[in-house]
Amino acid sequence: MRRHLWFALNSLLVLLALLTLWHVAVLELKIAPYMLPGPLIVATAVVNRFPALVQSLLLTTEAAALGLVSSIVTGVGIALLFAQWRWLRRLVFPYTILLQTVPIVAIAPLIIMWAGTGVYSVALIAFIICLAPIIANTTQGLISVEENLIHLFLMHKASPAQILFKLRLPHALPNLFVGIRISAGIAVIGAIIGELFAGSSRVGEGGLGYSITYASAQLETDYLFALVFAATVLGFVFFFIGMFLEWYFLHNWHESSRSDVPE
Repeated sequence: MRRHLWFALNSLLVLLALLTLWHVAVLELKIAPYMLPGPLIVATAVVNRFPALVQSLLLTTEAAALGLVSSIVTGVGIALLFAQWRWLRRLVFPYTILLQTVPIVAIAPLIIMWAGTGVYSVALIAFIICLAPIIANTTQGLISVEENLIHLFLMHKASPAQILFKLRLPHALPNLFVGIRISAGIAVIGAIIGELFAGSSRVGEGGLGYSITYASAQLETDYLFALVFAATVLGFVFFFIGMFLEWYFLHNWHESSRSDVPE
């Protein structure tokens, strides 16, 4: 516990140092606030626009969380099928790369046009951008089980389902959480991209992407920085939730999450 508190204190000191450097640079270089507002101006914008900022943050959180959870459920299901049938993996797996190669900015307007505006369309965009890392990492973990362990299960007359869920799936958990950590950050990016094109389905209300578009058009640079800060915090929250779940499920048996393993 002392080590974790010391790490948190060091991280806070680094953040304060960066904020101080930012403030001094703005003052010394005499940068106009509409070009680069100082941290105090951004903090004032957060306080003054706090209700609207929280509302936008909640809408983006809903869409990003829905897209991330859906991608985890779907990605694990697809990876289980790939691990069970090699011919299916060889046939279909290369096409999952299309989810990463197709620019989401290009297909987002089409998704909005087909599905309409609203949180579900934005969540669908986040789902598409998060799915590939989940499939790739989970599949790699499922098919990387040591062959001797599989033979041991077969010696005890284990069924294919028992091998899959009692051997392959636990073995793939570290890889799955790697995919979740990757997808946690880009889920927020996907939601914001969706909101940039979807705008808002409610008059006067919208997520962070909608608010970013509005603040940019009005040259409200201080509020724009506040929105970017909120999106960053949301990405960190998703990331640390993934890290906590990884620790919770792995710390009793896997080396990557045990605190007593020397680094």
